[in-house]
Amino acid sequence: QVQLVESGGGLVQAGGSLRLACAASGLTFSNFAMAWFRQAPGKDREFVASINWSASNPYYANSVKGRFTISRDNAKNTVYLQMNSLKPEDTAVYVCARSQYGSDSRPGQAGNYVNWGQGTQVTVSS
Repeated sequence: QVQLVESGGGLVQAGGSLRLACAASGLTFSNFAMAWFRQAPGKDREFVASINWSASNPYYANSVKGRFTISRDNAKNTVYLQMNSLKPEDTAVYVCARSQYGSDSRPGQAGNYVNWGQGTQVTVSS
């Protein structure tokens, strides 16, 4: 049974930083691309960032490009999201997801992801 467990969320002031982690179990983690999505109250789920199985070609939503960095440690079965220069509009529940592919040609498509975590709340105050 695949499990994805996020951690690292919290309350931070605008301009601050947080590092999220997603620990995976029940799968051969190094075979699959991983991604972060987020959902704010009253809004649709939004793609944030993805990384393929070998940690090459990270891909970002325009809204976070230059501020967020996705990485992975295949030895620890963990994917990370380093978030810098946080803005109030980054407030959301952040969820990690496992792709059905090792390298996803359309990484922003939620339908390509087959396992989802429960999410961790990130709140950025102004």
